[in-house]
Amino acid sequence: MKKIQIAALGLLLVAAFSCKQTKKEEEKTEETATATYSIVEDSTDVRFTAYKTTEKVPVGGTFQEVELTYTAGETPMETLDGLEFSIPVSSLFTNDPTNTRDPKIIEFFFEKMAETQSITGTFSFSADNSCAVQLSMNGVSTELPMEYEITDDNHVNFSGTMDLRQWDALEALASLNEACKILHTGADGVSKTWEDVAITGSILLEQE
Repeated sequence: MKKIQIAALGLLLVAAFSCKQTKKEEEKTEETATATYSIVEDSTDVRFTAYKTTEKVPVGGTFQEVELTYTAGETPMETLDGLEFSIPVSSLFTNDPTNTRDPKIIEFFFEKMAETQSITGTFSFSADNSCAVQLSMNGVSTELPMEYEITDDNHVNFSGTMDLRQWDALEALASLNEACKILHTGADGVSKTWEDVAITGSILLEQE
């Protein structure tokens, strides 16, 4: 009788140990499933392409400072949805060897606008996975549709096109064109600065 009791006790201990192992494995699987995504510090890159002359010659640039506010989520979309950014216009950089273009853009474009020490915005993603930014500039907040892709290494690349008319920025654009009149004059003798500006950006996510 004692042998039977001992054997039964052994089976109970084995069963209990197996249950604990299964429970730990389930907890580990659950922890892996709920890993969060965050943005790698200093990985944000924001660039723009503006255009001059009737031939639409591109002029590219970037902003060297971008401040982000977000909440880490369980998926890339959860992390990026609601992401807020603030871009100081003083961080503009166009790699102009004469060092005259950047001050002109700031003085004759951004400083002609209202409340535009910084460009601010908030990302949103809808149920159909479309993306938009509620972008604020010149005292105007307007939605800017964006296309995006997520690469295998968790880079998220964005692209869109601003129409400066939507931010009431045509007067500021005319001011910039006048300041750069000769440089923005093409072979046809017409000076022109275009109202559409291409925007691209990228962010690197890491899984924790």
